[in-house]
Amino acid sequence: MRARVTVTLKSGVLDPQGKAIAHALGALGVPGVEDVRQGKLIEVKLAEKDPARARALVERMCQELLANTVIENYRYELEEA
Repeated sequence: MRARVTVTLKSGVLDPQGKAIAHALGALGVPGVEDVRQGKLIEVKLAEKDPARARALVERMCQELLANTVIENYRYELEEA
């Protein structure tokens, strides 16, 4: 199976990289950009074939390593590889 994990900052947490991107877009002449929040996408290929076990593994990965749950949210999708 393949997991796609998206990690983003929680609302209210400052995002200096997002601000820099928004500023750069304005400098490039891109109109109408009011705010940018950046995050990360992590793809993990799993040997596990059982969807329930795969979800449990991905949940553990997110909780223990991939996301700082104090300041970040995460979501994931599983698909057969």
